[in-house]
Amino acid sequence: MIYTVTVNPALDYVLQLPEVKDGETNRSNDTQFLAGGKGINVSQILNQLGVDNTAWGFVGGFTGEELIRQLNVKKINSDFVRISDDTRVNVKIHAQEETEINAAGPDITDQEVAAFKARLDDLKEGDVVVLSGSLAPSLPTDFYESLLPVIREKGAEFVVDTTGEALLRTLKFNPLVIKPNHHELADLFGTSFNTTADMLEAAKKLLEKGAQNVMISMAGEGAYLVTKDHVYHANAAKGTAVNSVGAGDSMIAGFVGTWFESHDPAEALRVGSACGGATAFTEDIAVKSQIDAVLPQIKIDTVE
Repeated sequence: MIYTVTVNPALDYVLQLPEVKDGETNRSNDTQFLAGGKGINVSQILNQLGVDNTAWGFVGGFTGEELIRQLNVKKINSDFVRISDDTRVNVKIHAQEETEINAAGPDITDQEVAAFKARLDDLKEGDVVVLSGSLAPSLPTDFYESLLPVIREKGAEFVVDTTGEALLRTLKFNPLVIKPNHHELADLFGTSFNTTADMLEAAKKLLEKGAQNVMISMAGEGAYLVTKDHVYHANAAKGTAVNSVGAGDSMIAGFVGTWFESHDPAEALRVGSACGGATAFTEDIAVKSQIDAVLPQIKIDTVE
């Protein structure tokens, strides 16, 4: 089983209108509520790929009930811890510009945290846990890191979608894959890359520190995957990018879901690149038909 973790999900309130006039009453011509969260995005893509998964996290109040209802409509299996505080609402305004107002998130009690950590008792060898997204303000900054020893003791793999020092602290636990973009990778070493060879050398240093696979996203230049045996490159799909939100989550989902079923890193890179591209070309998280349309464009070359 793959478990996705969204500890601070949101009910996104999306308003469409031609333009927003400051200081005036504005009327939206379309509104909708959407279940939001990086782990939830991963679950959506895994569902489209036909890979069994369960969404974990915290939900509360009437907003949490609506979020769960939406997951049920999408047939996303979930086992969230119910909390006493309300799941946050984020406001997304799509007008002449896109504006977002994101709430901080609920207060989560020690008892509710303990109930979540008890979920880890269900893990078995070969499971994968994908941890992604912001933390609720009441959770400690090392919350994700605190889960990793238990995940590894259970024989499960994990992915933490984070950057900087928080990413480096996960390496000693041997993450299945990390996904910095080329700028984030350079920042990890306090440098800039003059050549692709320099970039790949830095990725190999992360393997030495404990990462099992390093996937480097490079936007229009595709992506690299560095493993202990090979270096692979995937070209970028051709299309009009209309949505950057969720593309990285989709790429991780495609990689993890494919690796989970095949243990083939090159194929995992191919499907991950297709999922990321498909989401970038749509206004929402991609569906199977969109992924299938992009997949034939993605070619994998073995660089080393």
